[in-house]
Amino acid sequence: MEDNGIRSARELNKHQVKQLRALGNHLNPLIIIGKSNLTETSIRQADETLENRELIKCSVLNGSDLTARDAAAELSEKLGASVVQVIGNRFVIYRESHRDDIERIKLVR
Repeated sequence: MEDNGIRSARELNKHQVKQLRALGNHLNPLIIIGKSNLTETSIRQADETLENRELIKCSVLNGSDLTARDAAAELSEKLGASVVQVIGNRFVIYRESHRDDIERIKLVR
């Protein structure tokens, strides 16, 4: 982890992206981005959720000024996560957790 608290995004190969996309298909959106766009609260919530789950799906409501692609890029940059997939108004991001008490996703090589 860097001094400013932001983790660097892990580079995923195409096999890992494919694996994470398959896992992400079955997820429900846990982070909803509305007309307030990305607030400190939503960023903090996404950070905590990533630390607990490693893979999360987010949804951008029609009232937001951001597109799903813009929101995914901004959120992943702030959290040091990797964008796995963007479809319509939803996106999936991944970041390896530093916790030892959760079941981690075992990425293919």
